[in-house]
Amino acid sequence: MIVLTPLRKFQFPVMAECINSGVFQGKTPDEISSLSVWEGNRQKRLGDLFKVEEDKAESPNITINGDVGEVRRIGMGMKDGDIVIHGEAGMHLGAKMKGGTITVHGDVGGWAGAEMKGGEIEIHGNADDYLASSYRGSSVGMHGGKIVVHGNIGSDAAVFMHGGTIKIHGCAGQFLGFRMHDGTIYVEKEAGTRVGACMTGGRIIVAGFLEEVMPTFTIDSVKP
Repeated sequence: MIVLTPLRKFQFPVMAECINSGVFQGKTPDEISSLSVWEGNRQKRLGDLFKVEEDKAESPNITINGDVGEVRRIGMGMKDGDIVIHGEAGMHLGAKMKGGTITVHGDVGGWAGAEMKGGEIEIHGNADDYLASSYRGSSVGMHGGKIVVHGNIGSDAAVFMHGGTIKIHGCAGQFLGFRMHDGTIYVEKEAGTRVGACMTGGRIIVAGFLEEVMPTFTIDSVKP
């Protein structure tokens, strides 16, 4: 297991898609420290920003101890392995991931799980806007895998969702499931306006208060 600890509080966004179990696999701590990242407009080594240590434990593959709310693209496109973050995480967490697991004990920035194909993301906090959504110009958002958020989520989550499962233990913002085609979304508490706008398939379950029902929907039944 590789343990990453931030050396300081980051003032600028850090682009670090190299923090990925597939990238780290087979590398020594020194080789991992030499991986390239960007802090703002300056290219740096991962070791310039993080203390990189090796632990004898085999799982998880990567542990991050500390606030990485400004660190973006962690686990982006990962295919296997597991990442555990003890603190906040930045934007694009697990975007386009195909497998493996990411667990965050804190809040997460926007676009978490964007265009996700497989694997699992569990967030023990809140998630910002565009969770599991498609990027601008794309018509396919999350189409596989599972996302669990124990807090609240922002607006425009699961836009163009084509498959997979999302479970929200808190509240959801407006435009949840916009243009959704398939998959399942469960919201334990209340949801904002425009839920399921332009959806053509899939299922959205709201166990709490639903602020409005779109005029193109009809009430089939009310269940306890």
